[in-house]
Amino acid sequence: MLTDTHCHLDFRSFDKDRDRVLARAEEYSVCRILNPGINLESSREALALAGRSPPVYAAVGIHPNEHVQLGRETLRELRTLARDPAVVAIGEIGLDYYRKTTLPGDQQHRFRAQLDLAAELELPVIIHCRDAHADALGIISAWQESGGTKVNPGVFHSFSGQGAHAEAVLELGFYLGITGPVTFPTADGLRKIIVQAPEDRLLIETDAPFLAPQPRRGKRNEPAYVRWVAEKIASLRDTTTDTIAQFSAENANRLFAWDN
Repeated sequence: MLTDTHCHLDFRSFDKDRDRVLARAEEYSVCRILNPGINLESSREALALAGRSPPVYAAVGIHPNEHVQLGRETLRELRTLARDPAVVAIGEIGLDYYRKTTLPGDQQHRFRAQLDLAAELELPVIIHCRDAHADALGIISAWQESGGTKVNPGVFHSFSGQGAHAEAVLELGFYLGITGPVTFPTADGLRKIIVQAPEDRLLIETDAPFLAPQPRRGKRNEPAYVRWVAEKIASLRDTTTDTIAQFSAENANRLFAWDN
């Protein structure tokens, strides 16, 4: 049974066939899907979707590329949403210095505030990090030293860093989220990291509708395609797809506690 630990089913690109997408996910043995929010509206929609579709769970948060002022009212609403039993994490939060649609200083402020919210609510975090690993790792390290959770603290979603970054992520107790790019011909560096990473720190994701694996590259991604991520990791680690599905599902259960 496969688990897609990062998918944006609330996005408009799924409006015309969301039920069929969920049916295809079930057909390909995707038993759980985690839908993180990127702003308040998206977080509300993720929670509503989780209420309608039992395989779906939600995370709530403000993405670094969103133009949102994270004041008291926004934090208060995030806190309220996060207390719903279907919410298993705070996310998608973090830093993005590739696009920089929001000033890095503003991103860092929002990141720290949402990390503090996760610690307050004892929830793991889903980290978006693009071209910002040094700052993200520094902020997380300081957060942990000041009382942020060190037990199953979260995942670096769609990990895109170098080997040294992966080592630092693992040292901080985080998981590596692996998406479709692992199947791309140019992803030798990422594949080397995956071969060396401990199996109890790997999660598989789609990030749908983005980052479709090589067999569907350039098209809309969806949870059913997480099987190609699992198959690629299995071939890299010289094991079976069933083995990858099993341990990645166990890792997700441990991190997000959705069997509790």
